[in-house]
Amino acid sequence: MARYNGPSCRLCRREGLKLFLKGDRCLSKKCAMDRRPFPPGTAGQRKTKVKEYGQQLREKQKVRRYYGVLERQFRGYFKLADRARGVTGENLLSLLESRLDNVVYRLGFAPSRPMARQMVRHNHFTVNGKKVNIPSYRLKKGDTITVAEKKKKAEYIAESIKSRGDNMIPDWLSLDRVALSGHMADMPRRESIQTPIDEQLIVELYSK
Repeated sequence: MARYNGPSCRLCRREGLKLFLKGDRCLSKKCAMDRRPFPPGTAGQRKTKVKEYGQQLREKQKVRRYYGVLERQFRGYFKLADRARGVTGENLLSLLESRLDNVVYRLGFAPSRPMARQMVRHNHFTVNGKKVNIPSYRLKKGDTITVAEKKKKAEYIAESIKSRGDNMIPDWLSLDRVALSGHMADMPRRESIQTPIDEQLIVELYSK
């Protein structure tokens, strides 16, 4: 399956939730979710009753689009989460949160996950001193993510970090604004993920 290249705001409207795919624009008056908070299309404003399967499918699509993961990748994450110890839904979210592109976004090096994914691909970061250009690279507890030397003077990184307050960085990450590096102090925990996600619906969908 090819990656979606259409309007980002359309995805937010379809899921009825700000997915923050366009960075600061999502917080401005230009945000489509604020101006048109209903699904796209001519039938978007109709009130329809969603069945149980529809709710489960929408929740899965919402999480996929939130993290920018394709269907095949998402199924792979679910299988890993299902085999791991603990609660499957929480394991799934932990795996998604520990992706390199998501951590780059969470630390504030990029204003959005799509931008973080592009920056990772263009060798903007190192992990434990080694270049990593795979957005789906899974980080572990104790890993250090640093902006590459050649990119440390980039204005867009400085502006992104400046706009990100310390209270917006999850407790399992720490940021050194001077060295432009972040440390993964712990694995992501469910209580640290504030996005309104009902992961149990996804578990029920894949368990059928």
